[in-house]
Amino acid sequence: MNSVGQRARVASRDMARADTAAKNRALKFIASAIKRDANLLREANQLDIEAAEKNEIIPAMLDRLTLSNEAIETMVDGLTQIISKHDPIGEISNVRCCSSGIQVGQMRVPLGVVGIIYEARPNITIDAASLCIKSGNACILRGGSEAHHCNQVLASLIRDGLTNAGLPEDAVQVVNTVDRSAVGVLITMPQYVDVIVPRGGKNLISRLAKESTVPMIKHLDGICHVYVDEQADLDKALKVSFNSKCHRYGTCNTMETLLVSRGIAPELLPHLGKLYQDKGVELRTDDEASLILADYPYLKSATEDDWHTEYLAAILSIKIVDGVNEAISHINTYSSKHTDSIITENYSKAMRFLREVDSASVMINASTRFADGFEFGLGAEIGISNDKLHARGPVGLEGLTSSKYVVFGHGEIRT
Repeated sequence: MNSVGQRARVASRDMARADTAAKNRALKFIASAIKRDANLLREANQLDIEAAEKNEIIPAMLDRLTLSNEAIETMVDGLTQIISKHDPIGEISNVRCCSSGIQVGQMRVPLGVVGIIYEARPNITIDAASLCIKSGNACILRGGSEAHHCNQVLASLIRDGLTNAGLPEDAVQVVNTVDRSAVGVLITMPQYVDVIVPRGGKNLISRLAKESTVPMIKHLDGICHVYVDEQADLDKALKVSFNSKCHRYGTCNTMETLLVSRGIAPELLPHLGKLYQDKGVELRTDDEASLILADYPYLKSATEDDWHTEYLAAILSIKIVDGVNEAISHINTYSSKHTDSIITENYSKAMRFLREVDSASVMINASTRFADGFEFGLGAEIGISNDKLHARGPVGLEGLTSSKYVVFGHGEIRT
């Protein structure tokens, strides 16, 4: 791992001065290689899936591990989007003239070496590598053992792409050992690594946050809410509430708690219950919602723990609230500050929700499933942060940069 770190540090200096054309060439080579070797990727992924099934990993993780045709196409689309994005490196902004005669501005620069630790998802290998390449960073990728075969194939394609573009192949290194002690070393190498981005379960990220001596960009879990206001459009409320939960269960931007205004609950919940019933979703409800949904076949009484829980499964907690005041209070008490949405036609309530809900992504009349770098037009994301420093929300190119002050003088001296 020390050798990996040393090579990454050297490569980061070359990447910091690489021009946009070279970085885009590398990304184009990688995109072409993924399309060319799609069958090879599927074969490697199948080996990973068979091993995962033998080890009886949870369905949510198996879903993340599976590299479908659509997932491969999304990898290529993400690369294409990143190629089209403006290169932020070297950009100078906020230039102002001072009374002394000097001009002061800020220049956008890479972070340096980024370490990414993640479980299961092989698509993260491409997302992380491509974002780091375009933003002029070197990166060390430590994927989970579940996706080992697929990640090694992707690593080979990335190395070839960098070399063909005249960039250092050590700019992206995929750790080839499944030994967990490698993670412990990676997060305690501040001499080589500038930031760690963990992507995985809450237990993994909690452990890394305690042990790391390198700054981290992270979120622990995704306890996301949708609040349906009494002034909501019923059709919008049904579509958004269903999609936010049932589009995919195992993602951090999936709704886990539905809050419904008392004024619309009797009309909304029976219709919504039918939609959830068709998907076999278990509902954990407060007393008021239980009365409205009394005939629902998969019904349990919610406990205090349910409001704190990220299920990552076909389970949803439902609470009836007085209105927007109680909804905001509940969200700011129980939310993981990831993503929360309001369904309403009332502009004042919507804008108040945006201002007062303290989450990284706050939405009006839209599914929480949109909280994603690709959907936000970032091309891809290296992760989602619910911290307030250094980045917040989906972390794309801008989140992988920092700034330094630059001064333009004309021989001025301080007196």
